[in-house]
Amino acid sequence: MLSIENLQKSYGQRRVLQGLTLYVPPGQIYGLLGANGAGKTTTINILCHLLEPDSGKISIDGIPVSEKTKSRIGIAPQENLLYKSLSCQENLTFFAKIYGLKGRKLREAVAGSLAAVNLSDRAGSIVETLSGGMQRRLNIAIALVHNPPFVILDEPTTGLDIEARYEVWELIRRLQGQGITVLLTTHLLDEAERLCQKIGILKEGRILAEGSLTELQKYVKAREIAIVKTPDEAGAIARAEELGFPHRYYSSDLAFWLPKPLELSEILSYFEGIPLDSISRQPVRLEHIYLEVTRGKP
Repeated sequence: MLSIENLQKSYGQRRVLQGLTLYVPPGQIYGLLGANGAGKTTTINILCHLLEPDSGKISIDGIPVSEKTKSRIGIAPQENLLYKSLSCQENLTFFAKIYGLKGRKLREAVAGSLAAVNLSDRAGSIVETLSGGMQRRLNIAIALVHNPPFVILDEPTTGLDIEARYEVWELIRRLQGQGITVLLTTHLLDEAERLCQKIGILKEGRILAEGSLTELQKYVKAREIAIVKTPDEAGAIARAEELGFPHRYYSSDLAFWLPKPLELSEILSYFEGIPLDSISRQPVRLEHIYLEVTRGKP
């Protein structure tokens, strides 16, 4: 569906994309993760033919990105593309006309998009009267109104409460169930864990790691992570080194990588003589993988 090969883009002396390469198969949800400035927005703008790359190849369904591919892409940007004084139906009608839809096809497209995001009963509601979650769903409906096979969702749940976030997650799963390919950018790593079949970690315009969550776990040589609070961190680290447990700091938390899941009693026995305030066990999560990849640890 989406193929990007060795994409390069600079703004003056600043290189934003440095050989970006990735592939998204049809019907997959691909999570593109990266800090602000990693190159996500530039990549999206090139995909939508709003920017020209300096070099490289990029195609949708085998068609090089151009004016011809614009109709094959739907985009829901981070900032809602909504006219708040208009109704849901009026917003969708406006954008459907931009895509050249008329008459019965336009009416069917608007009705279908509202149904796809569970807003049929709010067709006549003014946008500013909708909840934040409903507005995000309507923003996604705009991306769907011309029935594209490929949809870009840029931070689709930013600023939403947990219930609204779950609603959007369920909507994204339904899109995949309809055969739509989704490129998802997000700073919420649990969102990527739950939704994405494949994840790419982007830094300084390059994909540093890519794969399913299971495949990415190779970057963390642990089966479980123990978070330890102790007044003697140096002593705990020295003991862990003797045991062959690598240590990391996640924010201010001292963590040890365990080669296998251990009972708390076993962990306590390993650190006998070290004063411990608390120990907690965690599975290896995407956040641990992301930090390992982007920090460049050996």
